[in-house]
Amino acid sequence: MKLEIARALFLVVGLAVTTVAVAAWEEPKPTVFSRADMADQCALPREVKPQQQAKVAPDQDLLLFLFGMRQGLRPFG
Repeated sequence: MKLEIARALFLVVGLAVTTVAVAAWEEPKPTVFSRADMADQCALPREVKPQQQAKVAPDQDLLLFLFGMRQGLRPFG
């Protein structure tokens, strides 16, 4: 195969791959949510008092986990 034919074939294949990649790329557009859009979502009723909501206790091992993750990032030596 001649070098010119190989270059042309490589260019055509490269353009085809690029075209397929651009066509497949779907990036979400920024949108603004309104109350009408969120009407079908399940929201808390206004009558719920803070005492009725579930109390969330922090995980006691979170600090230990973060410390261990930080130690794993340090270089040896």
